[in-house]
Amino acid sequence: MEDVFRILIVDDDEVDRMAVQRALKKAGVKTETVETWDCASTIATLQSNQFDCVFLDFRLPDKDGLTLVREIRQAGIKIPLVVLTGQGDEQTAVDLMKAGASDYLAKSQISPERLSQILYSAMRIYRAELEVALAYQQLRENNEILLRQNLKLERQQQQIQLQNLQLLEASRLKSQFLATISHELRTPMNAIIGFSQMLLRQSRGTLTAQQTDMTDRILSNARHLLSLINEILDFSRVESGRLELHTEEFDLAEVVDEAVAELRSLAQQKQLDLVVEANLVNRQVVNDRVRLRQILNNLLSNALKFTSSGEVRVRVQDSFAASDRATSELSAQSAMGLGTDRICIAVIDTGIGIAPADLEHIFEPFRQVDQTISRRHSGTGLGLAITHSLAQMMQGKITVKSRENHGSTFQVDLPREVNSIYSADSVSLPQETIVQSVSSAKLQETLSKSRLIQTET
Repeated sequence: MEDVFRILIVDDDEVDRMAVQRALKKAGVKTETVETWDCASTIATLQSNQFDCVFLDFRLPDKDGLTLVREIRQAGIKIPLVVLTGQGDEQTAVDLMKAGASDYLAKSQISPERLSQILYSAMRIYRAELEVALAYQQLRENNEILLRQNLKLERQQQQIQLQNLQLLEASRLKSQFLATISHELRTPMNAIIGFSQMLLRQSRGTLTAQQTDMTDRILSNARHLLSLINEILDFSRVESGRLELHTEEFDLAEVVDEAVAELRSLAQQKQLDLVVEANLVNRQVVNDRVRLRQILNNLLSNALKFTSSGEVRVRVQDSFAASDRATSELSAQSAMGLGTDRICIAVIDTGIGIAPADLEHIFEPFRQVDQTISRRHSGTGLGLAITHSLAQMMQGKITVKSRENHGSTFQVDLPREVNSIYSADSVSLPQETIVQSVSSAKLQETLSKSRLIQTET
């Protein structure tokens, strides 16, 4: 079924109106026409009816066609407008098109073909303009939605930044509290240790066996408690960026032997073999002797704690040797008295091992495999976190390989010579929130800005 177009013909001359109708009919265009003859009736008709196109005369009794086109567009009426006139003034045509006319045709040029061509062309342009307007409207609506979403995201981001600052401030206060309380606890704990040692040295023979045993226990537990306090204090120093390295040149094998000797009695109590393998071309290193000894103590203590049978092995070697290169190359280096740039320290045990799910969290602070109160193995859960941070400070890294019930291997790879400018400021702690120092003034400034933004929005 062919489309029937509703056409409004605006002309005060009945002959001209009939000429338009005949031309459309002769062109084979099925139409339903309505006629008006002045501007006032045209506006009223357009506001109360729907049309596909309007053919209007330029000369009308009350106003000219240019004024009518402007009034139609100002009234918000969207419809193709074709102006018919007996004049051929190009400037008039330009003015009509600027005012919103779809096309312009001199009455002397009216023919079935020409009129139908202009009708279809005007309607195609009109429909295209409608599609563009609709697309623009959708684009504008989408843009408004995006603007609202962006505003919402900005508010959320401000809230997240505010929460981060609050968390950082809380973490700073926590670190400060830990450092203060740890320092305060060390003084009485050192006094307990000192007095216990004095009792044991000076009162041999005056104390009963039971009293001596109790004093020994006091001393042992005080030392254990002091080691826990020292761990907390070291961790708070790392968090607050106040831990520094004091480098010196020393014999690495000697430090390893000292650490092993200190813990050999614990290995003997558990009937464990404690073995040292040293394969160093050059035994001299430049590092913080105390902190490197702390790394060894932490790793050895953990290995002995979680191993009930078998052995704990400490392997110290040059990274060149650790890479399993040809023995001839190693011998050549040794003959020339040269060392390698890096060293490798590995602590290997035959203990309970670590489950795969726990390996990714093993260096997080306060993290222990058994988190229950009734756990078999005591400790703060800070030893490995501190070891991880110290290894980073020494421009090295620590890795772990483990299988449940098959033991673990903790390996520390370090440069032979550590840059002394490194401190805890350059360390990224293995935890979800990186702790930084945030001043109260900065926090208050951010809080004020956030409240001001929320008030304005």
